[in-house]
Amino acid sequence: MSTWDVLLWGAAPYATIAVLVVGSIWRFRYDRFGWTTRSSQLFESRLLRFASPLFHFGLLVVIVGHAIGLLIPESWTAALGVSELLYHLVAVGLGALAGICTLVGVALLIYRRRRNGPVFSATTVNDKAMYLVLVGAIVLGLLTTVLANGITEGYDYRATISPWFRSIFVLQPDVALMVDVPWPFKAHILVGMLLFALFPFTRLVHAFSGFAAVRYLFRPYVVYRSRAEAQPRRGWEPVGVPGKHDAPRPTRKH
Repeated sequence: MSTWDVLLWGAAPYATIAVLVVGSIWRFRYDRFGWTTRSSQLFESRLLRFASPLFHFGLLVVIVGHAIGLLIPESWTAALGVSELLYHLVAVGLGALAGICTLVGVALLIYRRRRNGPVFSATTVNDKAMYLVLVGAIVLGLLTTVLANGITEGYDYRATISPWFRSIFVLQPDVALMVDVPWPFKAHILVGMLLFALFPFTRLVHAFSGFAAVRYLFRPYVVYRSRAEAQPRRGWEPVGVPGKHDAPRPTRKH
């Protein structure tokens, strides 16, 4: 176990968590009005209507899959009657499908952002760096799912990476578990930590809004005014003629 192992698998996770938490608090405190995706729907909506759900729902399945694989011990799924073969088939099949959907969705979003003039003009250097890291994390995730668990002999990450991940939250990181982990898994973890560190400073921060309100996931991209709150228009009425919304004028007696 080298010094690099201690830094990457013992110190870097806590640095990532610190940047994520402190950065999110700072962003909410000093840039509350910037806590948004800066929607570009007004510039182009046809491709966005297809690419955005494909990316978001694919990513949601990926996140759930990561949570199950990393947080739930192997002994728990075995106690529920889930065999290792069944777990492996579901993880590879569903994980690959969700990863491909996410990758296709983000590829379409990048294509739209690059080919549409007004959308590209609204793209910042921050956005470009975020997309680069995000695509890297997705591609490496697919590589670990398909190559390491689908084509080759396979690698049981729940015997090494999952216990290491859980040990971080009890403040006793078991760095030794990560020493012999194959490089695609290590690269995926490192890029994932970089992505979480960038979270508070990019448009990705809007994802935290979904935890506050589930309906956020199904709302329109931009809500200018609720239809339920819209009032009927008064229209044009000549001066001096009471309209239907005006109170009647009192009659003067001579």
